[in-house]
Amino acid sequence: MVFAAGLGTRMRPITEATPKPLVRVAGRALMDYTLDALACAGVETAVVNVHWLADQIEAHLRARKAPRVLVSDERAKLLDQGGGLRKALPHLGDAPFFICNTDAFWVEGPHSNLQRMAQAWDPEAMDALLLVAPTATSVGVDWPGDFTMEPDGRLVKREERRVAPFVYSGVGILKPELIARESAEAFRLAPIFFDAAARGRLHGLRLDGVWLHVGTPDAIGEAERAIQRSVL
Repeated sequence: MVFAAGLGTRMRPITEATPKPLVRVAGRALMDYTLDALACAGVETAVVNVHWLADQIEAHLRARKAPRVLVSDERAKLLDQGGGLRKALPHLGDAPFFICNTDAFWVEGPHSNLQRMAQAWDPEAMDALLLVAPTATSVGVDWPGDFTMEPDGRLVKREERRVAPFVYSGVGILKPELIARESAEAFRLAPIFFDAAARGRLHGLRLDGVWLHVGTPDAIGEAERAIQRSVL
């Protein structure tokens, strides 16, 4: 599941005419970094939800060869990430699936992070597995982190007025039942993650490489400079 339905309010004025997933960084649309990583990891089908400036996103997706894209249309009502997932469940099936934001991406390390996640996934111990990145060294992080991590990989929610060593990268693996049991039409994912963490069922995998969060217009240049440094 690739989230592409948001309004991108923090990216204004760019997103008044261009949907955030199509904002270009180093010559490529943000969502193409995500979709290319999925394709390289062997993912064959991606469900992409659309709402704001949906026609532009659909036109862009038609030019892609891999992965195969199914569109989940939220033009009538924006459902937030949780509600968007619930609407898309018929496409996603009964097995655990990847979720990916489109306002961030990463410079890959020696191995595919998505393949590492698939190898680390343990349904007996986990309801969700999140790819997390170091708060201090990631690009574009303007908040005090999201999680601490136990030695066995379990994630713990950041305490108030504390700095946490890891940020959620926007990429995870979820069991569909986490979403299917929700009754609301529109709902957020964060409370579901925090509930899983409280039950010891939320695990993390540290990202191998450099994570780049592109949340504001100023972050575009910062991300491009980080990409340039990584290839020198």
